Amino acid sequence: MIENERDSRHEHVINIARQMMTAARTAPKGKGVDIIEVALVTGDELQQLSKTMVQIAEETGMKFFLRDANNILQAECVVIIGTHEHAQGLNCGHCGFPTCAGRPEGVPCAINSVDVGIAIGSACATAADMRVDTRVMFSAGLAAQRLNCLEGCRSVYAIPVSASSKNPFFDRKSNQPEK
Repeated sequence: MIENERDSRHEHVINIARQMMTAARTAPKGKGVDIIEVALVTGDELQQLSKTMVQIAEETGMKFFLRDANNILQAECVVIIGTHEHAQGLNCGHCGFPTCAGRPEGVPCAINSVDVGIAIGSACATAADMRVDTRVMFSAGLAAQRLNCLEGCRSVYAIPVSASSKNPFFDRKSNQPEK
């Protein structure tokens, strides 16, 4: 039997994305409290994520959302990682407020932000170890948050995943007119 890489690429990338999700889950968490959520976006939901990014670009005027909306369509899938808002009770002031009780709703606990960052780093390290291409995208994460892909999560980030001869997530063309 001869198996061409092109015939198994999609399945292979999806399996790597699942390993990335496991890496995010097992990443260290502040105070050992696991408040992150991780999911995989493919197919029609990937199309919807892109459409939502276009809508955000139209609403905000932030052109990079258009570039990124087109860019994620070059991915085999997108891993999304977010965190629930949960004060860790340290009263450390790292969020900008002297106590956890004094932190307004909607301002993330700094430990929550660190946890999602460590999870993202673990997922991307796994992708790098497996030699697939990724890029962490705030824009696609915001669209996933708007779509409530990770129910109740704040600070959602997206990681498109690809295996092609050239990384589609870098050296990208801007939607800005040339000057």
